[in-house]
Amino acid sequence: MTKTVAVFTGNRAEYGLQFPILRAIRTHPDLDYKLLVSGAHLDPDFGQTMDEIRADGFEIHSEIKIEMKTDSVSSTAQAIGSGVLSISNALAVLNPDIFVVYADRFEGFAAVIAGTQMNIPTAHIEGGDITEGGALDDSVRHAMTKLAHFHFTTNAQASNRVLGMGEESWRVCTAGFPVIDLIKSGDYASPAELQQWFGIDPDRPLVVFTQHSVTTEFDQAENQIRPSLEAMRRAAGDGTQVLMTYPNNDAGGRVIIAALENFAAEKIDGISLHQSMGRSGYHGALALAMDPNRRIACIGNSSSGVKETPAFGCPTINIGSRQDGRLRGNNVLDAGYEADAIYAAIQKCLNDEDWRSICAATDNPYGQGNAGEVIADYLAALTLDPTKILRKKMTLGGEARDGWFR
Repeated sequence: MTKTVAVFTGNRAEYGLQFPILRAIRTHPDLDYKLLVSGAHLDPDFGQTMDEIRADGFEIHSEIKIEMKTDSVSSTAQAIGSGVLSISNALAVLNPDIFVVYADRFEGFAAVIAGTQMNIPTAHIEGGDITEGGALDDSVRHAMTKLAHFHFTTNAQASNRVLGMGEESWRVCTAGFPVIDLIKSGDYASPAELQQWFGIDPDRPLVVFTQHSVTTEFDQAENQIRPSLEAMRRAAGDGTQVLMTYPNNDAGGRVIIAALENFAAEKIDGISLHQSMGRSGYHGALALAMDPNRRIACIGNSSSGVKETPAFGCPTINIGSRQDGRLRGNNVLDAGYEADAIYAAIQKCLNDEDWRSICAATDNPYGQGNAGEVIADYLAALTLDPTKILRKKMTLGGEARDGWFR
């Protein structure tokens, strides 16, 4: 019997990570998919990336509007409530056998609440990761783990943390990081396509820049982006090309967008701003680093800079605290919110041959590139026994042994 798997996506970066899972579900003989699209995908201010989804050949079965009227933490809380209402209505119509939700964003949090409260077996991807950098990600991610019924983690450390939260071992699968599937298959833009799409010269030094707000410090977003922009200005003065992308639609995100737009309006030679580079374009730019004759760096505070760049051996600069605690390869430099430090790190990534060699040889701690198939096979093999699936058990006894024993 074919199982219907509903998959929720709420923003561009998340969709790029989910693509291999959707592809594996779509092609699996025992699975069918229903795609729920929401959040920034529907917002023209953030690129309206539904077009990218359709271009990849996926049907969108439900467009879910989540109200987010202002750029503040109160609007995020209200958006979660709006999301629960809207997503539950969509799930009631689609009536899936299984619901799949990704990571740690507020839209996904709303989706997990809706799915689990409706007694739909819900799978959570990327649980057990840690990001101790001042964002709300950890709290949201771990809450989603405790709500969800199945867990597909990206690495063994994450699996151990999920088990440490008291989840039953049969519910936990170390699948790897899905986007590595695409990287391994070479499914990204060629240098010629990058030149056509973004007007860059692939043989000149290039910086790919994305900086999000830190949601617990969203009122500092403007101060935190300014040093980065000054460093980009100096790098462009040296002849380095800079591809800047919009941040996520978190609290503080619109302040960053305004700063980026004002900066782009200066029309500095070599600097361009894009709402989204698309999955293929973004990975294609990072893949230039695989050619030792090209000088490429990824800069900002996106999780992709830590989790995706090792697969390309791409030198990376992580700015600020947003990715503190994140499992990483040996290709990441850390820099604070100081223009001098960021600029110096750019020079190191582009020109220090010893450092570039270390980056090129870095280990990738996020799997071998078959996560989509692993997840699809697991879902297809599930016996949908509501008594077993929906009645979660806590594996931790809580015995007192010289204090609390866990």
